Formats: sequence, C-alpha cells, structure tokens
Amino acid sequence: MQMQHNAKRTAVCVLGNSQQVKGTIRFVQEADGAPTKISVQINGLAPGKHGFHVHQFGDNTNGCVSAGGHFNPHNKNHGGPEDDDRHVGDLGNVIAGSDGVVNTEIVDRLVSLAGPNSIIGRTIVVHADPDDLGRGIPIIPVCLLTCCTGGFDDSRTTGHAGARLACGVVGISQYVPFLCIVVSLTNLPCFRLEEQKPAKL
Repeated sequence: MQMQHNAKRTAVCVLGNSQQVKGTIRFVQEADGAPTKISVQINGLAPGKHGFHVHQFGDNTNGCVSAGGHFNPHNKNHGGPEDDDRHVGDLGNVIAGSDGVVNTEIVDRLVSLAGPNSIIGRTIVVHADPDDLGRGIPIIPVCLLTCCTGGFDDSRTTGHAGARLACGVVGISQYVPFLCIVVSLTNLPCFRLEEQKPAKL
C-alpha cells in the first residue's frame, strides 16, 4: 500500500556575513498554500526593532548587498505583514531584547516554500533600523530650501530599515517527523510516513 506523500516542507537559513550578528531561522509549511511558520533566533543585535525581509536573490558574493531588493514578484509597494499592498518578502520587524537576542515566531500567509514564488534560494536580511512598514512617506514630497515636513522617500520601497547587518540564503532542510525522534530515543524501530510497503504473505 502506497501512502499519500506528505506535503509538509521545511527550510532553514543561517545568518552570516557579520562578525557580531548570528542566528538561525527555520521555516515550516504544513501543506501547499498553507501559511508558513517562521521561527527566528538571532543574537548580537542592538535592543529594539530591526527590519526583517526576504530579498530577491540568493547571492551573497558581495555580502548582503548582492541579495538585491525585497522579494516582490507581484510588483507591489512595501508594506507591513498584514497589508494587502506589500512585498512577499515584507516580514516587518523582529524585536531584540535588552540582551540583544531575538527569539520569536512569525506566521506569514504569503511566504511559501514551493511553487513559482518560493523563497527557497533567496536571502533573509536583518536590518540595522526599524521597518516603518511603508507608513513613513513624506507629507510634502519636495523639500523647500532646508525645511522639510519629515518622512522618508524610501518608505514605500524598503521601509527605511537602514543598513543590512546580517543575511543568509534559505535552503531546504531535512524534515524528521517528531514521532520518529521520540521513538528513536527508545531504540525501537522508526516507521517513516513517506511510504509503507505491503507485507509478504
């Protein structure tokens, strides 16, 4: 008897390109079209909010700069995770505590580990500053002399999140069913869920 293939997918990103900021981000998507759970563990950050995005390319040959802009296959404006007008890569902010550590979980409806808009092979970037979620646009787009009304011209493209502190490429990770982990600790056989062959009579 052939069991139906489990569509659950997992991925991992290890942050590099930084002597100070380190971390691991894990992704789990239970089925095609389902939201993706993102577990974020980062250390070495300044306390407070930091922009957190998926960037277009998995190219870190020139550090985080060569990862390109935010992953934006639908050509939308930059926004917050709950906005309709947002990049697929717009994951908002992660918040570091007074110890510089982020330990949080994000559930996102647009990030996918399969299909034409998969983030596999793309880059996660952690930024120096808070992401303004596209809400920091200037009230008056042109400054007169030295008097401006505030706001940032890059709010609708990058969220004015500042420098790229650390980054890493998202790769497919090995998924071991929890049941198998528990059973293996008891030294009993581990029956994997992918395939069940008929018994010989």
